[in-house]
Amino acid sequence: MPNIPVVQHILSANDQIAAENRALFDASGILVLNLMASPGAGKTSVILATAARLPAAMRPGVIEGDLASRIDADIIAARGIPVTQINTGGGCHLDAPMIRSALPGLPLADLNLLLIENVGNLVCPANFALGADLNVVVASAPEGHDKPYKYPGMFAAADVVLLNKADLIDVFEFDLPFFERGLRMVNDRAPLFLLSCKSGAGVDAWVDWLAGPERLAGPERLAERWRQR
Repeated sequence: MPNIPVVQHILSANDQIAAENRALFDASGILVLNLMASPGAGKTSVILATAARLPAAMRPGVIEGDLASRIDADIIAARGIPVTQINTGGGCHLDAPMIRSALPGLPLADLNLLLIENVGNLVCPANFALGADLNVVVASAPEGHDKPYKYPGMFAAADVVLLNKADLIDVFEFDLPFFERGLRMVNDRAPLFLLSCKSGAGVDAWVDWLAGPERLAGPERLAERWRQR
């Protein structure tokens, strides 16, 4: 007997909890980003570089997702950023119930930006809603320029794409036009930012976009909450 109905049931249950997460974030005036990438693309580095350049009014917190350990969470905590860890125990992605269970570990009343670092994987994370406002896909030059062609579902789900380690484009003979063509084949709306967390090049442009009025004033309930702060 086909098991497709069971899969649909699981996704529906996840989507229901994701909607509840979103309602909580809305009520709390928190803009939520879901960062997805392959292992080693630099999600944690992007979080740290972003947090260091945010306007003073933006108060970030982080949910770290890993199969095991809290290495990245400890690095983020050392920068004074509120963070809580989810270990999936081998699971290849975060889901909405995991996010809900992690929220008591954060001072939500003190935050207005939540960065969720999903498990390193370019397949499963795109299929599970968490309740985030924006899906941020982090690629990197050393990974190669073919990722949008090999993992179209991930790039199709992106609201914004960051190409990290862009200072290594020449070293790894990264074909940027080829990468952009692959991205636009599946997603013609997500802006693409080239940056290097190591040198800092390009990070300001990404942060300016993130902190821009379109992101903060998008959903009306977010705009109202931000005006009150």
